[in-house]
Amino acid sequence: MAISWQSVKERFNRVSDRVLNNGLIGDRFDLDDTGVMPKAIAVVVVVYLVIAVFVGIYWSGAPDQFAVKENAAVMAEKNNQPVVIGTTTTATLITVTSTLLEKPGGFISNDIFPPGVWLDNMPAWEYGALIQSRDLTRALRESFSRSQSQSQEDVDLGKAEPSLNFSRDSWAVPATESEYRTAIKHLNSYLERLGDQGNSQSQFYARADNLRYWLAIVESRLGSLSQRLSASVGKRRLNTDLAGDASAQQSTYAPNEMEVKTPWSEIDDVFYESRGSAWALLHFLRAIEVDFAEVLVNKNALVSLQQIIRELESTQDAVFSPVILNGSGFGLLANHSLVMASYISRANAAIIDLRELLSQG
Repeated sequence: MAISWQSVKERFNRVSDRVLNNGLIGDRFDLDDTGVMPKAIAVVVVVYLVIAVFVGIYWSGAPDQFAVKENAAVMAEKNNQPVVIGTTTTATLITVTSTLLEKPGGFISNDIFPPGVWLDNMPAWEYGALIQSRDLTRALRESFSRSQSQSQEDVDLGKAEPSLNFSRDSWAVPATESEYRTAIKHLNSYLERLGDQGNSQSQFYARADNLRYWLAIVESRLGSLSQRLSASVGKRRLNTDLAGDASAQQSTYAPNEMEVKTPWSEIDDVFYESRGSAWALLHFLRAIEVDFAEVLVNKNALVSLQQIIRELESTQDAVFSPVILNGSGFGLLANHSLVMASYISRANAAIIDLRELLSQG
């Protein structure tokens, strides 16, 4: 049903008369045929959108890195406790997760208004960091805090993991931020009990098998990211899903060769997801270097971990191009996805070697 400007004006003026007669305002404000109100509204909307563009650019900047040792010391001092085994890893996880909520613009993935709703690179970055945080929380719950498979899980970690696995795009009832803050609260509770010298029930076991458990998850994540980044230019891929086992089977048929290519609209999203994942993982590995120092030295694996950290540091170099380029092979234009894939792939290969070292006696 079409509504004319004349009818809108008449309705507004009738409402204005009623408000005036009831004494709610002192002067009558009419909508006239000059269209002053529509023009004013249009100006306000335009100004808002222009401001939103610049705010969106500011919000799109990735957070700075932080020093994991100093961060752990500050959090331990806040609790009036010493830094013990597990403090650095847990404190780093808390800070990385808190950064997702406290960085400029806050958590953007569930925004429904500009400029957040326009942005896609920062939500992809958030998702990458969030996945790594979820994986480490899972490892804390199932491995790092338990002495053996039959031991009881930590109460706070058992509550933190499901809260952190809550949907990232819920903006109300409950909001994603409230669930993630609940997870952070339980992680803080675990950290406080971890540093309590009179509480032997809360533990962090820095053992080689526990570290291998988490690294297996990291290896799988980085392998997937590497494949998705490499698919930016498209390639023919042979089906190796059942390779290595003559009796292996799968549920449905798959062709022997297939075309693998990331849609052009998702290339920048995959790039920034990888960048966010590497940012979080970089901090986690630095924390692992502290808490598992003795294990790594005994396995002669410390330098291997440091090399992984070195590769991931390169993923955080500044991107000077305003867009993520997708040049082909040895063409004139760069391909940012392939550059990122090279760092991720080398880090993944080093993690595989590190797991092998940790498995040796």
